[in-house]
Amino acid sequence: MQKKRVLIIASFAGSLIRFRGDFIKSLVANGFEVFTASPSYTEEDLQLIKERGAHPIEFNLQRTGLNPFKDFKSILELKSIMKENKIDLVFPYTVKPVIYGSLAANMSKVPVISLITGLGFAFTGLTRKARILQRFNETLYKLSIRKNKFIVFQNKDDYQLFLDRKVISKKQPVAFVSGSGVNLNEFTFKEKNPSDKVSFLLIARLIKEKGISLYMDAARALKPKYPNAEFHVIGALETSPSAISEDELHELHEKNIIVFHGRQMDVDKHLHQRDIFVLPSYYREGIPRTTLEALACGNPIITTDSVGCRESVKEGVNGKLIEPQNLEALIDAMEFFIINPDKIKEMGINSRKYAEERFDVDIINNDLIELINKSL
Repeated sequence: MQKKRVLIIASFAGSLIRFRGDFIKSLVANGFEVFTASPSYTEEDLQLIKERGAHPIEFNLQRTGLNPFKDFKSILELKSIMKENKIDLVFPYTVKPVIYGSLAANMSKVPVISLITGLGFAFTGLTRKARILQRFNETLYKLSIRKNKFIVFQNKDDYQLFLDRKVISKKQPVAFVSGSGVNLNEFTFKEKNPSDKVSFLLIARLIKEKGISLYMDAARALKPKYPNAEFHVIGALETSPSAISEDELHELHEKNIIVFHGRQMDVDKHLHQRDIFVLPSYYREGIPRTTLEALACGNPIITTDSVGCRESVKEGVNGKLIEPQNLEALIDAMEFFIINPDKIKEMGINSRKYAEERFDVDIINNDLIELINKSL
């Protein structure tokens, strides 16, 4: 019997390995033939995707901004890819792949399972531009996903927003997964043995919405009071309008207020070396992947009581939830661990247990494959 063909659509080729690499392997192991569509593969991307048993295909996509002519060309390209490769089911994730992939699949009469991985800046409502983008994206989502076999959400807040804004109706089939999951064999547990040199770590895109400015302000406040405490930052420099400037990062690094590592590939090593993971994000997250990796490695978590972020913390059990954009709350949460280092080991053990219970990538991939089988 011929294998069923699944097309995974991404807006960034690197995410196919980092966020969907285990999913690709699970699909192949379950007898599917897997194709991936993305713009701008590197040679390393191509090699790693092929090693997982999938067939990478490149298509043109403008990742940011709105250009109706270019965007329509992307839809036609995807439609052509589906036809040429006799695709049986389409699995897009992130905003543009979900919208354009769903429209192309509807035109091709191919079933779709779309994954809503977080709604990002456009749905924060923080600026006039964000509110305009939200209304525009709501219309595109409504047009594109209405015929999808399943719409998969990573948190109940995004689902409720889609209902409230009438993007979807209660009749449409939905499912929920706990983020992209984390490979518990790759991100291994290491018990914390903290000393008076308590260390914090933020791993994120270096944009204000991820809370990096708040984290640096907290470091400025705490470092003079607790000179042994360390405040580490991992992330690539950004060109976004809300990006943190390279000068500010390097200035704080030179003053020994933060330790700036830049972009790092071996984040598990850094998570094992640090005590507490911090992400004061006020971005509309799905469930942040870095937080899941920190849970698996056994780090207590400080994050915001906001969409997507709150999913990773049981308050007082494996970490602390704080009000978004509240600097004093962040300082208090960080100071709690400096004053009570004995809590780091206990909460770190609870983080790993929570990762095993809820965020194991095998559980999530099995749920997604079950939805695929139902849809076919």
